[in-house]
Amino acid sequence: MEYTIQQLAKLSGVTTRTLRYYDEIDLLKPFRLTDSGYRIYGEWEVQLLQQILLYRELGLKLEKIKEILCSSNFDIKSALLEHRKKLLKERTRIEKMLLNVEKTIQSMKGEYEMMDKERFEGLKDKMVQENEKQYGDEIRKKYGENVIDASNAKLRGMNEEQFKENQILEQRIIDLLKEAMQKGDIHDVKAKEAVACHKKWLKQYWPSYSIEAHKGLADMYVADERFTAYYDQHRKGMAQFLREAIYANI
Repeated sequence: MEYTIQQLAKLSGVTTRTLRYYDEIDLLKPFRLTDSGYRIYGEWEVQLLQQILLYRELGLKLEKIKEILCSSNFDIKSALLEHRKKLLKERTRIEKMLLNVEKTIQSMKGEYEMMDKERFEGLKDKMVQENEKQYGDEIRKKYGENVIDASNAKLRGMNEEQFKENQILEQRIIDLLKEAMQKGDIHDVKAKEAVACHKKWLKQYWPSYSIEAHKGLADMYVADERFTAYYDQHRKGMAQFLREAIYANI
């Protein structure tokens, strides 16, 4: 079956403007053009659009999606199986969060005695899933599946006290960086302390620590705009400053 651009837009829920943009960037080309220049899409293009929208739901950028779809070993069946795997993991996370919320509500009503440990299980799972969704592909490619799986397991295994301490330590890093940036000196005592805290913070999550891996992460802070945005939301240029401070003081 073939579709005009208007029909495909209505079928998929995306705008015709989006479909034209996908055509412009060579992400989704029409099957053919009519004599009048109108775009016509076939069954294969419908399947590709489904993949694009699924990858978008998983948080991937268009550049990454294009790289996947244009890969010589791309296979729709394999892609769907991978989507299914990730969606099942997401469903499990949501179910755990819902259970955690239900227990909290029952606890507030006096119908259930909730242990402090239970209150943080859903939060830790949420942190793992959000990190996977936002940074999973990059960090797994850089550090390997086993390292990231071990890191996630370490986070899930934290007790309440460790979890709170790491949150405090994370805020301490930001505060120290703000103070160090006022002087603009990566060798300042505050910058050195920030790096020391950052190292301690990483050791709480990483299964093993190395200077090379620490520097590699610092490089990602400035190479990947998502990492940069996390630090620069506190003060513009913080990600770059932290990278330089790590290289100078580690």
